[in-house]
Amino acid sequence: MEKVLFYTTAGCHLCDQAWSLIASAPLAAPVEVTVVDIADDDRLVVQYGERIPVLVYGAHELGWPFSQREVCHFLERETRG
Repeated sequence: MEKVLFYTTAGCHLCDQAWSLIASAPLAAPVEVTVVDIADDDRLVVQYGERIPVLVYGAHELGWPFSQREVCHFLERETRG
């Protein structure tokens, strides 16, 4: 099973806002989200540096800006097994 990834970096206020929405999302079932700091990988900096925060599951992405409703829809749709 693929992991849900949250691409972020330290000092990103938009990322902080996005994480708050993700962490408090009222989901029907818990979803584990792995936080990935793009600063640790040059390839990720190139790919996501201008676009973070981004929530990723498999080939699907939810880029900022997003609402908590969109987070719930993305996570429930993408991780449904």
